[in-house]
Amino acid sequence: MALSLWLSLLGATIVISFTPGAGAINTMNNSMRQGWRASIWGVIGQQIALLIHVVIVAAGVGLLVSSSPLLFAGIRYAGAAYLVYLGIRMMLSKPDVASDGTSTGGTLTRGAMLRRGILVNLLNPKAIVFFLAFTPQFIRTDQPLLPQYLIYIGTIVAVDVLVMFFFFAGTARSFQRFTTTVRGAKLLNIVFGVLFILVAAMMLLIH
Repeated sequence: MALSLWLSLLGATIVISFTPGAGAINTMNNSMRQGWRASIWGVIGQQIALLIHVVIVAAGVGLLVSSSPLLFAGIRYAGAAYLVYLGIRMMLSKPDVASDGTSTGGTLTRGAMLRRGILVNLLNPKAIVFFLAFTPQFIRTDQPLLPQYLIYIGTIVAVDVLVMFFFFAGTARSFQRFTTTVRGAKLLNIVFGVLFILVAAMMLLIH
């Protein structure tokens, strides 16, 4: 991949990663509930989902999803339903205030954060359509594909991890003071629950 093309990829990826979405909300929530360092497991899960999306597009399945209204709608509704489920569960959960202020509604295991990170990003058919349009801009079919895809996905994952972990998760640490009281923890549960539901509504309403 030419340096100029890679710099374009890098710039586009930075802008996209900083765009708030379900992944950013999930990362911030994990950081406040489980702690900044532990939130990396949710970020890793989200990167696994990105890898799956790129593989789906590279394999040509993305074209099938984007061209099949029924399949696209099925994945879209499943993704929205999962986010609504997370939102409602969060709003109804009982705050569990720890002395170090890292828990707001029950401790999640690393595996649970990993699985939720995967599902939050994976159940979004718009991401498949996005990569379907985005990937060809940086992959040249007249050149060896494997090195290009490795650079492509490596850049996307590296940037997204840095932005999610150091920006979104890092920023969330400044709000951890709210987790030291039951009232503050409950407020955060409601706020993040509403945010998950709003993202779900956007998935359904914005075409």
